[in-house]
Amino acid sequence: MTPGTEAPSTPSLQDRIRNWIATLDRQIWILAAGQLLLFMGQGFTLVYGSIYFVNELGFSTTQVGLALSASSISGVLGRFIAGNTCDSRGLGRKGTLMIAAAVSALASLCLGITQDLSLLVAGNLLMGLGIGLYWPSTLAVITDLTNAETRPDAFAVIRLTDSLGLSLGALLAGQYIALSGNYQALFFTKGAAYLLFLLIILWAISETYTPPQQESKSIGGSWRQALGDQVLVIWLVANVFFTTYEAQIEGTMPMYLANFVPGAGEGAGFGSETISYFFFAYVLLKTVLQLPIARLVKSLNYTTALSISLLLWGAGFVLIWLTGVVPSAAVLPALGAFVLVAVAEVIYLPCSSSLVGDMAPESIRGVYFSLASQCWAIGFFIGPAMGGWALDHPEELGTNYWLWVALSISLCGGILLYLRRRMDAVHAAPIPVD
Repeated sequence: MTPGTEAPSTPSLQDRIRNWIATLDRQIWILAAGQLLLFMGQGFTLVYGSIYFVNELGFSTTQVGLALSASSISGVLGRFIAGNTCDSRGLGRKGTLMIAAAVSALASLCLGITQDLSLLVAGNLLMGLGIGLYWPSTLAVITDLTNAETRPDAFAVIRLTDSLGLSLGALLAGQYIALSGNYQALFFTKGAAYLLFLLIILWAISETYTPPQQESKSIGGSWRQALGDQVLVIWLVANVFFTTYEAQIEGTMPMYLANFVPGAGEGAGFGSETISYFFFAYVLLKTVLQLPIARLVKSLNYTTALSISLLLWGAGFVLIWLTGVVPSAAVLPALGAFVLVAVAEVIYLPCSSSLVGDMAPESIRGVYFSLASQCWAIGFFIGPAMGGWALDHPEELGTNYWLWVALSISLCGGILLYLRRRMDAVHAAPIPVD
């Protein structure tokens, strides 16, 4: 060191956090704050929606499973519409987000007043439509506001607010149900959260879509271009497995833990308050681990990170199976399952969004995210219907249902291996010279 010069000071932890926050656009933080409110509302019904419809209103698990699956049908339509409106000069990303919030608020009201099967199905159809409109536009906004370097961090922040909102919502809902037993109020509160989110989008988020200078492709041309991307199509097939696993946690697991774990409580299953603690620990763990694990796996390629997530999913489902095999100690494998699944989701969610964001051309990002989001519609169509049927026919499958779900990771793993080979081939291909 030259005499008279001072060694550069090491930035403090506070300075590093401040610098990291500054790397992300201000609108991402505003959107994250809005999603915190939104997912608090989602957390109100995450655990108790299916339990309420089965145990309080008297619907069968098959009826509830089919009603939840119905939301996937309208979700397909919503995602298709969002893929077009997000990339349009009319509504764009912001207009699509606002419509999504309004439709979801209406769906929550409908579910809150449900007394018969027709309203249950109608509410789920509306909710599926709202969610279908919501995710492609949200992911497109985040991709617009980031680059390849900051994108994984931005998606991790968004998923962090999702998890934090779900954990707070699930915990508050559990305590409220324990005190009052009024499930309907949870749906009305959820609707109010969607309306607050709409106002945040209206006042604080700018339109991020920039129309291309040259004439854009027709609607059909944009979809044909996306579906002609072999890497995207291979990932979509693998992604259906992941979203089906997500549906098992949200749709099948609460009913299984409440009604089908032998010896877990006085009757057949855990009590509502115990289940709320499970889900609170699950989403709290996701909240705590989201950013550290996102930074840790950032150095890995996408398929390696997704393969690690897949193995954790499989191990989690094996532990769920053990809850029915060792009922005297069911709480231990159940808690372990939630821990493994939480880590699996923390790896999967931002990684999958970043993968699609990196491969999507700027002019048709809405279409790419629409197709990726369709995997959620498919997964949440397959998952609840399959899980509901399995729980209604314990003599055919029983707890072995979870073993079959765990074994399915071998198929998904093979698809991820093929995806890696295709991605390597694309990157190794020579750039054409005019």
